[in-house]
Amino acid sequence: MADEIKNVEGEAAVQGNFIWDFIKEDTAEGGKFEGKKVHTRFPPEPNGYLHIGHAKALCIDFGTAEHFGGICNLRMDDTNPTKEDVEYIDAIKEDIKWLGYDWDDRFFYASQYFDQMYEFAVELIKKGLAYVCELTPDKVREYRGDTQTPAKSPYRDRPIEESLDLFERMKNGEFEDGKMTLRAKIDLASGNFNMRDPVIYRINRLKHHRTGDKWCIYPMYDFAHPIEDALEGITHSLCSLEFEAHRPLYDWVINNISVPCKPRQIEFARLGINNTVMSKRKLRELVEKNYVSGWDDPRMPTLCGLRRRGYTPKSIRSFIEQIGVSKVNSIVEYGFLEHCLRDDLNETAERTMCVLKPVKLVITNYPEGQSEEFEVENNPNRPEDGTRKVTFSRELYIEETDFMEEPVKKYQRLYPGNEVRIKSAYIVKCTGCKKDENGNVVEVYAEYDPETKGGNTPDGRKVRGTIHWVDANNCLDAEVRLYDNLFTVPDPDTGDRNFLDYLNENSLEVLTGCKAEKNIAGLMYNVINKRDCNISEYIVHNEVNKIDFIPSELNAMNKLEKDLISVRSKETVLKRAFAKGKEIIEKYDYVIIDCLASLNVMLDNALTAADHVLIPCQASPMSFGALPNLILQVKEIQEELNDSLSILGIVTTMYSRTNICKNTKEMIDNTYGELVFKTYIEQMSAVAESPMKEKAVVLSSAQRNRVSAQYKELATEIEERA
Repeated sequence: MADEIKNVEGEAAVQGNFIWDFIKEDTAEGGKFEGKKVHTRFPPEPNGYLHIGHAKALCIDFGTAEHFGGICNLRMDDTNPTKEDVEYIDAIKEDIKWLGYDWDDRFFYASQYFDQMYEFAVELIKKGLAYVCELTPDKVREYRGDTQTPAKSPYRDRPIEESLDLFERMKNGEFEDGKMTLRAKIDLASGNFNMRDPVIYRINRLKHHRTGDKWCIYPMYDFAHPIEDALEGITHSLCSLEFEAHRPLYDWVINNISVPCKPRQIEFARLGINNTVMSKRKLRELVEKNYVSGWDDPRMPTLCGLRRRGYTPKSIRSFIEQIGVSKVNSIVEYGFLEHCLRDDLNETAERTMCVLKPVKLVITNYPEGQSEEFEVENNPNRPEDGTRKVTFSRELYIEETDFMEEPVKKYQRLYPGNEVRIKSAYIVKCTGCKKDENGNVVEVYAEYDPETKGGNTPDGRKVRGTIHWVDANNCLDAEVRLYDNLFTVPDPDTGDRNFLDYLNENSLEVLTGCKAEKNIAGLMYNVINKRDCNISEYIVHNEVNKIDFIPSELNAMNKLEKDLISVRSKETVLKRAFAKGKEIIEKYDYVIIDCLASLNVMLDNALTAADHVLIPCQASPMSFGALPNLILQVKEIQEELNDSLSILGIVTTMYSRTNICKNTKEMIDNTYGELVFKTYIEQMSAVAESPMKEKAVVLSSAQRNRVSAQYKELATEIEERA
């Protein structure tokens, strides 16, 4: 039967998206689901982080529902407590939201159906379609038979009443793990071994992350999955190709129990990518044995790892769309995934110049001490992204690979006698170089043509090479991390060797001493280094959200934290910057300094410059426990550096209707009384989504988004107190 279906669907795959073709047939007049809304589901097991392979299933499940104007559920398949954890549940939700999909209020757990699954198992026993088996796992394998020999079990004909009694006693915890199983009574001679009386319940005394110790028996996936689909009203259960041979069992379960609907299972090929592994077990091993820095290591194929590496939701969705849907397993080149990212970033990313392995370029005929500014486009493909100003002087940094004393054939960059274009600035002609005692080039010399400002050639001469650069007198030191494939071979799972034997020792290269344009950390950097700076140069105007801001970046601020240690009066650096920009600051009704609640000198700067402090506290015991130290630091700043500083209030955030959140909020209210705002902020995906959508959460409809209304209520309270 499975082979027959496989052939039919394989032909459909040649024509395009065979899944959509089947759904069109099912929803057409006379079809199995005529007049019904297409209803799919994405059911990950919360035992690890989602990876690029899951992204294909995710996009197919949610994308198919979206295409047909249907709906898609998110369901945690938590029937096996062995490796499942709340950490993974939260991560899965975040990744799905990041990709741009939403399940609205249709979030479920497989575990919420445990009671019903048990009753369905009892129903099968009563119908003579299931029995309690006492064969050990070794004996089950021994009696499994082969293609010519049927399987067997001495317990197959056990009386129904006896199986009912034993199954209840299994539930009540009377037997040790592995002592007994409940098996479906189907066909011991079936050519499909999945149908040879498969186990549908086993004893497992592990605490479940949701149900605790309530259950010591758990359903097998092949039994639980069709029940979950049927109870949720799923029309099309889309899953990867390895479940094709399990489809007869899926249908058998559906057809032999009293469920409200009968979904259709359709399988598609899994996604494979070269030079990596997709097994959760192997990915977990990489993490737990510290071969990578974590699940979000940029070398990992996890969605959080890809996100850290710079991948965008659009690039991943484009990748999935372009590889298509088929019934044939294949391996896709990692390079194609990178291609999809480049296509997206090329159109959307704003540019900045950074020299990874710098060598100094001295323009010998450029006046010493002189400097000028050039307008450089932020994105050559998007004029609407505007331009930025970069400074140019006598000394620049260029890549060491942009100079060769003895050039190879077709080398178009700097070498003695050759002209190149310094991007957006001038055309220069190389005149020579300086080397150290080891023969390494430390300086390159060139002369510029003053008539070529902006990179133009008034005389029409052709200059082939263009190189990037940064001003040696106005740049930042940077650390750059270069990532390569995690494994040295296309398929680390092949052969007799362990996949860890193929780890690429050079998958991460950390470059220090790189030189970058004055970046988004420039305001504080220039203040610290006592450079004159105009605050207005760093202000970004956002017309959509009607708010101006001076952006920052975590890694840059971490470096500034270190730089501040040696600065005199380091706690007042930001206050002094505000004083210099007093005329600009006074134009605003409110200036909000957003910073990490870390007890460090950056927070000291924020508190010293502020009039009021607003303290957010997550509804968790850890955040509550940190409040006293934070409040103490505020009081110390009041006494020593800023006597006008006051605590405006404490706002409870990340609140949910769990017992731990309720108890924590009660402790916050009881401890700090009137200092706590009446308004609290709930935990909601809209907050996490707002940066990705580049739209403030308060601009969402309050009717659809409770958090939007809560933030507006909080703003009213703040105005009343301020």
